[in-house]
Amino acid sequence: MVHGLNFLAGWWLILAAFVTGAALGLGFHREDFLGGYGSFRRRLARLGHIALAALGGLNVLYGLAPVPVSALPGRLLLAGAIAMPLVCFLSAWKEPLRQLFFIPVLLLVSAVGLILYLLPP
Repeated sequence: MVHGLNFLAGWWLILAAFVTGAALGLGFHREDFLGGYGSFRRRLARLGHIALAALGGLNVLYGLAPVPVSALPGRLLLAGAIAMPLVCFLSAWKEPLRQLFFIPVLLLVSAVGLILYLLPP
């Protein structure tokens, strides 16, 4: 395994997605849950839950990828995978915190840019 930290952390993020999905699922039957189906709070909570699963899966995949060994892309990818759902859940809690979305976006774009740069031709 080339990137063991990303592989392991990716599976933890997927587990966190299952747990948050179960927690959110406890209230989904209520019409007014988190302000209703189309509310900003509920959309952001769903996005945070999905970000955990999707970015966790991406980290698992990166953990298996034969990308040249450089710690920086993997760390950026992992940091973005943690920061994105965190900012989603924080924004669902306090809407002005949506201004922080540039942080996970910058981390993830940087990670993918470095991965593409480091891939052999």
